[in-house]
Amino acid sequence: MACRPPIFAFLSAFLALGTALPATAQGASVTDLAGKTHIHGLAFDRADASNVLVATHHGLMKAAPDGSVTPVSDSQDDFMGFTPHPTDATILFASGHPKGGGNLGFIKSDDSGKSWQQIAPGVNGPVDFHQMAVSPSTPDVLYGSYGAIQTSRDGGKSWAIAGDAPAKLIDLAVSPKNSDVVYAATEDGLVVSRDGAKSWQQTVLSGAPVTTVELAADGTIYAFVPGRGLLRATEAVPDFKEVGEGPDPAGYILHLALDAQATSRMVAVTGTSAIVVSSDAGATWSVLGSK
Repeated sequence: MACRPPIFAFLSAFLALGTALPATAQGASVTDLAGKTHIHGLAFDRADASNVLVATHHGLMKAAPDGSVTPVSDSQDDFMGFTPHPTDATILFASGHPKGGGNLGFIKSDDSGKSWQQIAPGVNGPVDFHQMAVSPSTPDVLYGSYGAIQTSRDGGKSWAIAGDAPAKLIDLAVSPKNSDVVYAATEDGLVVSRDGAKSWQQTVLSGAPVTTVELAADGTIYAFVPGRGLLRATEAVPDFKEVGEGPDPAGYILHLALDAQATSRMVAVTGTSAIVVSSDAGATWSVLGSK
């Protein structure tokens, strides 16, 4: 088994400021992104799932199947907590920092990322949700981490403190079956809340870092554990089995996203900021744009 990487040290570096991108990223590639910015989230474009939306430290980008990258808008804000609406391709959610500094609060785009508006500052805001998740079954329910876990039940217009955030939080995901069931990937394992993030309980994945968690519409849970690879279970039977080592068995992946139309398709970011894709539910991976 590979040695466990220093996850906490990596995350600290991952959140540090990257080298600025040029004013336009036209003609750039996913390799250029890895060298010049940090990737804070991604998703398959629901309007055209052959493309991948990439939220970076310097704006929202769109990556084509050949690995070429174009900016979605002129904004070079730092998009954290990037989360697409579960059914409407035109709606995207995010948080983060303006290019000039400060926090963005909870922001929303109604035109596929071309423009953004602050919908609410959040509690004690403007917030900077580094982790955010939307309920697949009830899109008006969202969770975000800013010190504590905050929740909104009106599409982000108002927010309230739900409860304490799990220690060393890395990622959040909401059950597709119940909007009160929230999963949290942490440096100490995978935990779950069944009361809307008021309290947390350990799962069978404890005692080792879980760097990302994502759920498919049928209740399948995917989680990545360094040294073991991508694991899979179901909400009904949370007995995790190994799917594959992942793109770097000695490392880790972050920001795992599933294709809503074909859940065997996945996209993720490695610890070295490479964007990788899988067409067989995580058994094998390739760098986006590679031949």
